Amino acid sequence: MNTTTAPVVSTDLPYTDRRQGKVRDIYRLPASNDCGSRVLIVATDRISAFDVVLPTPIPGKGRALTTISTKWFDMIRSWDLIGDHLVSTDAADLPDLNDEQRAQVEGRMMLGRAAEVVPVEFVVRGYITGSGWKEYQQHGTVCGITLDEGLKHCQQLPEPIFTPATKAEIGEHDENIDFETACNIAGRDVMNRLRDVSVEIYRRAAAYALERGIILADTKFEFGYALDEQGNRTDELMLIDEVLTPDSSRFWPADDYEVGRDQDSFDKQYVRNYLEGIVSSGGWDKTAPGPALPDDVIMNSLARYREAMDRLFD
Repeated sequence: MNTTTAPVVSTDLPYTDRRQGKVRDIYRLPASNDCGSRVLIVATDRISAFDVVLPTPIPGKGRALTTISTKWFDMIRSWDLIGDHLVSTDAADLPDLNDEQRAQVEGRMMLGRAAEVVPVEFVVRGYITGSGWKEYQQHGTVCGITLDEGLKHCQQLPEPIFTPATKAEIGEHDENIDFETACNIAGRDVMNRLRDVSVEIYRRAAAYALERGIILADTKFEFGYALDEQGNRTDELMLIDEVLTPDSSRFWPADDYEVGRDQDSFDKQYVRNYLEGIVSSGGWDKTAPGPALPDDVIMNSLARYREAMDRLFD
């Protein structure tokens, strides 16, 4: 993976309906006979923390995310649990791009089937940390689920738990919700099915990662209804967006794991910890615009993304 080229902070490709997420640029492409409506998802080198897009990119991050995500998609597809949106990662499959534009998206793009997104984050936790740990300390619960007394920070749970959240707009914060609230949003049958799929993917992915020295502490998935050639919603639910990347998961080195303290990580928690120091000193209030990242934080953050990729898939 080449990280010496200039970072890709934003793209401007000749497609309609461009949308920009926290990290990804998304374009609508002409429909295809074999896969219906299509979208192009480009993982830029932007990084967000606390739902704020930071002004400093991480060069090469988008390529690392795409490599990790597409390899997980291949693996999950072999488990035959649910379909997914991924069609191609080859820039040669994109019409209407010049050589410079193809070079910009190569290695950081996913051509996928378009979807109507289920407006819920499907979060699975195998360890108690993050917002779940904060809630547990106050109420003994996580998203309305009562847990055993006496759990310690970062302790493994007896069984993975499903803790849905709302999907936030850029600059807003995801909000943990209980299962009943999620059912009111997306429908009970849909939530039951996708909860079970999410937990099973987590179980299998966590076992795979642990064999390679990585603890998958928690992760979140997104699902959507596939759209047909006319852009109408079908009944097919599929896994979409990214999957099991350092931006959507917490990865910890198993050989350094210790209950009762914060863990070192292969994910963007490293950046969050740096920013928490700025917050503690009164230098930032977790609202936009975020602070710039120094060179050592950029380099160390990218090194963690790359190490996760190498451990998981080399």
